Amino acid sequence: MTGWSSQELSRIENADELEIAPLRADGTHRSPTPIWVVRVGDDPYVRAHRGRTGVWFRATQQRHEGHISSGGVSRDVTFVDEPDPALNERIDAAYRSKYGRYGARYVDPMVADAARAATLKLVPQ
Repeated sequence: MTGWSSQELSRIENADELEIAPLRADGTHRSPTPIWVVRVGDDPYVRAHRGRTGVWFRATQQRHEGHISSGGVSRDVTFVDEPDPALNERIDAAYRSKYGRYGARYVDPMVADAARAATLKLVPQ
């Protein structure tokens, strides 16, 4: 199966968190880390609030593959860097809209330059 189904996208979009487990160099999964996830169009995106130095983010850069679970969806994925400024503006808006109830203390780091530089599109395998 390739691509996200509309049901999978809806379930991921409506879930508060996603568990991400990047593959290690030896092919085993790291322990899952709960993170925030947003949907823009037909793609889910995640960001590391600590930017590219965050532990789980650095792990995604080894093999660019891993496993996610969110809203009852469980899939192997490829992690694709998302550098497009215009798309990152839309991702910022999605984070503000979905997580704004947590306040600026938590949302502002997710839309800051460091987190933007650590934006990943989740592509199902």
